[in-house]
Amino acid sequence: MKEKIAEYIKDIQATSIEKFQDKAAEVEQFRIKYLGKKGLISDLFEQFKTIPNEQKKEMGQALNQLKVAAQNKIEEFKNFVEESQELNNYSDLTMPAEFAQLGSRHVLSVVMNEICDIFARIGFTVAESVEIEDDWHLFSALNFPPDHPARDMQDTFFVEKEEGRQEVALRTHTSSVQVRVMEHSKPPIRIIAPGRVFRNEAISARAHCIFHQVEALYVDKKVSFSDLKQTLLYFAKEMFGEQTQIRLRPSYFPFTEPSAEMDISCNICGGKGCNICKGTGWLEILGCGMVDPNVLQACGIDPNEYSGFALGMGVERMAMLKYQIRDLRLYFENDLRFLKQFESII
Repeated sequence: MKEKIAEYIKDIQATSIEKFQDKAAEVEQFRIKYLGKKGLISDLFEQFKTIPNEQKKEMGQALNQLKVAAQNKIEEFKNFVEESQELNNYSDLTMPAEFAQLGSRHVLSVVMNEICDIFARIGFTVAESVEIEDDWHLFSALNFPPDHPARDMQDTFFVEKEEGRQEVALRTHTSSVQVRVMEHSKPPIRIIAPGRVFRNEAISARAHCIFHQVEALYVDKKVSFSDLKQTLLYFAKEMFGEQTQIRLRPSYFPFTEPSAEMDISCNICGGKGCNICKGTGWLEILGCGMVDPNVLQACGIDPNEYSGFALGMGVERMAMLKYQIRDLRLYFENDLRFLKQFESII
């Protein structure tokens, strides 16, 4: 037994971790070989029980030396493995940092915020409301006749449409926000209403069933069409540049009288004519007009004392003109190749 102990000690001391291939796994095998429940040292302790009493003191000391030698060697191996792992995980602090990719605002959010900021500089505040509206706020209060095409299923997503009950639909414009504000506020009123709207239309490069609008409303005593024109000119120059010119063309909307559509000089060709403006040098961007007296009266405002103007624009349209985006569907496809182009825009 004494010879075996000496042989094991010699083997333990001669064992080098450098020869191990899978160092962590082979260190564990080495531990099991000597210190496991069925290992060599445990086997020697079983034999120790059978030796004569006069030899137990000497053999016991030798066995303890063997056990300590095995424990020290295993501890040495484990320290080596841990230090190797730390070296492998060491980060060179002189190397350039790997910056995490940051997200950015969607181009529609950027344009909508820019529009709101422009109007905020001349005293307009933001007003928001629900996206599911009843017939009164969506059509009737805005002077839409009962047989107006906008009430037809071709244009509107109806949520409830039953005989004898008020119709409920996804809002087709944010003008309903203006109605709610006029119902619960007294003039002077100066608000903008940004938000998402829905229309039952076929999806194409120039149309979508979901889009975004920003509408503005100003109601006070002695508000005139010249106030509207100056507001539109200020907005156009702030949005598209100081060189931008505007023109107003007569139009028709049920909720405004007189009504107009506003064009801006093409910012692509500088008004000379190109394929974007179809050679005219002008681009249509919004509709506007003086609030119809019937609308004011329906909302509880005396049209003999107050007047006002309203205007509305599509955010997608504004973004298309500002950043030369040719396909409206790109806004909703979440294609990172498209969205990454606007990372530098705050």
